Amino acid sequence: MDRVSSDFIVFPDPRLSMSAHRRPVDDALLEVGRRLLAAARRVNAYGLAAVHIGVVEPVVVVSVAASEARDYRVLYNPAVLSTVGPEETGLEGSVSMPGIEVAISRPRDARLRFDDESGEGQELALSGFAARVAQHEIDQMNGVFFLNRLSRLKRDAAIRRFNKVQGR
Repeated sequence: MDRVSSDFIVFPDPRLSMSAHRRPVDDALLEVGRRLLAAARRVNAYGLAAVHIGVVEPVVVVSVAASEARDYRVLYNPAVLSTVGPEETGLEGSVSMPGIEVAISRPRDARLRFDDESGEGQELALSGFAARVAQHEIDQMNGVFFLNRLSRLKRDAAIRRFNKVQGR
């Protein structure tokens, strides 16, 4: 098994469908944030949700860099406040489904609300790829796996490809 799949839960783990609930930022949630940030750095991810490391908690890590570089932010209790701009289609994948990427349509711009490490409410406006990553990870935190944004036919095809890649 490769390093990515051994570090993260793998589809169809039922936790991928579980929604994390907003809660106060405390030492335990900060520890989840530290673990998630370390995991993102280890695999150079664009973003991760806490569930990827097996913990159903309201924490995501998102790179806000516009390029291949990484500029990570740890967001506690994040939510998408609004989206604007045209829908754009782009490839998305997941560390929980290695080897599979599918075209997903999402709004180009997103305004987020989240708590910082001190529990203070913040807002962040993102555009382009960073907005896509944030929407993807917040969906996952809310129990919406990226394949859920596809038609049943495309979702089933992606699952068949994944099972083949996994030797199932």
